[in-house]
Amino acid sequence: MDGLRNLVEDLERGEGRLDINTNDAAAFVVGRDLAVTPGKVVYENALMQLIHYEPQTETQCKRPLLFVPPWINKYYIFDMRPDNSMVKFMLEQGHSVFLISWVNPTREHAQMSFEDYMKLGPLAALEAMQKATGEDRFDILGFCIGGILVTATLAWLAARGDKRIVTATTLATMVDFTNVGEVGVFIDRDQLSALRTHTAESGYLENYHLQDMFSMIRENDLVWSFHVMNYLMGQKPPAFDLLFWNADSTRLPAAMLLWYLEKIYIENGLRQPGHLSLDGTPIDLSKIDVPCFVLATKEDHIAPWTSIYPTTKLLSGPVKFVLGGSGHIAGVINPPAKRAKYGYWLRDDYPETPAEWLAGATQHPGSWWPVWAEWIDAQDAEPRVPARKPGQGGLKVIEDAPGRYVLAK
Repeated sequence: MDGLRNLVEDLERGEGRLDINTNDAAAFVVGRDLAVTPGKVVYENALMQLIHYEPQTETQCKRPLLFVPPWINKYYIFDMRPDNSMVKFMLEQGHSVFLISWVNPTREHAQMSFEDYMKLGPLAALEAMQKATGEDRFDILGFCIGGILVTATLAWLAARGDKRIVTATTLATMVDFTNVGEVGVFIDRDQLSALRTHTAESGYLENYHLQDMFSMIRENDLVWSFHVMNYLMGQKPPAFDLLFWNADSTRLPAAMLLWYLEKIYIENGLRQPGHLSLDGTPIDLSKIDVPCFVLATKEDHIAPWTSIYPTTKLLSGPVKFVLGGSGHIAGVINPPAKRAKYGYWLRDDYPETPAEWLAGATQHPGSWWPVWAEWIDAQDAEPRVPARKPGQGGLKVIEDAPGRYVLAK
């Protein structure tokens, strides 16, 4: 009876679609339990809010650091609980941290393009950060599709001779889609045509489509285990912050999604110099010469590490490639100290194939986060500056973090 009750509740919540409950939805509140690092929203536009976090050291690195999260889910993957918050970790290392919080699109955003995400996302954020801090050189990080946007933006900046970005970090980010793994089963031109028809009326893709697709790639962990627990055993899922975040997904604007799937995913346009143009400028990844830190994770089912490894050959600047343990989320959110469950692999040279690289790589225990922090510090010879507080520069405080955008369901 308990299992049947759970099944009915999931069907009612999905309005007839089986919306499998994977977490205790009442266990966390964004802004109370998650996304609690103190900060202020200091800028906003139609696509994002920009959060400037309160300093946690007396002095900070001169260059501010910008986090660019994926817009398939909410930004707080970077700021979960205090003991696994990447934002808090970098604040403690003395960085001046800014972060983009994307809007949850509605029909009003139907025509927002990938170019709009670049112009109203990282480019607008960099301009706002310059007003807030007076600096004109920055570090940047992107995760998943946020990392694809960061890479495309770097190529766009390189084509225009813009040197604002000094270092870049990408997490679980494919830029070569030659071998996409199991996700390729779900995305082809027939599916693209169906999506074009499906989104024509609403102007967006509902959040659950991609969520269901990613779950089916790991069906034992994310589908059948919950069938057994919820419906056969009549139990409720436990409180788990990463699965709570995973269920808090967002819609996707039609124009952006269709262009991305066709030009980047199916045509593999980022891989081909000059194949793509953004805001009228052809882009070429080989023109990116800034130092790049590239993280892949060994069990990633969304961005296979063997498809991320080719990034080491595509960029012209120095690349540090790190292979983390676990998968797309847990391998990234793997904080130091006692909670670091998974190790990582390092090697200084990059043979032709991923298998050759792994055969000669050294496995290390613990979190890759300190390796990344040390890498950024090694690119920075400038003396530190007094800590910057939100609202003290050229931008006024709009509201407290986490802001309004992240709360839209």
